[in-house]
Amino acid sequence: MSGLRKILYVEDDVDIQMIARLSLETVGGYDLMLCDSGAEALTQAAGYGPDLLLLDMMLPDMDGPETLSRLRADAQLSSVPAVFLTARTDAWLGPAWRDQGVIGVLRKPFDPMTLPEQVGALWAEWCSQ
Repeated sequence: MSGLRKILYVEDDVDIQMIARLSLETVGGYDLMLCDSGAEALTQAAGYGPDLLLLDMMLPDMDGPETLSRLRADAQLSSVPAVFLTARTDAWLGPAWRDQGVIGVLRKPFDPMTLPEQVGALWAEWCSQ
């Protein structure tokens, strides 16, 4: 398994996008593509070829789980691991999520200095399985 380089992040909040970009690109050294909506992710993701999908759970057009389900329909994205980043306190990683390739759930608000480390740790754990 190759290292984590390219992350597609679907987030509708512009302020969170800016903080995530600084965190994941500057602190983490990742190549980040930001999409404002699930619909944008559906048109951009395959061409970008992400190593990881990072999805907000609550999006205006279609929520994170629906976006993930529709991304999974693309053969190029069907096995790309996913992480939800959410403010929902009831979000948890159960068997149904794992069956869809979700490797973790991270909470908002996040610490921009530790977000890359958290994402990297989920990736490393997934690679070791």
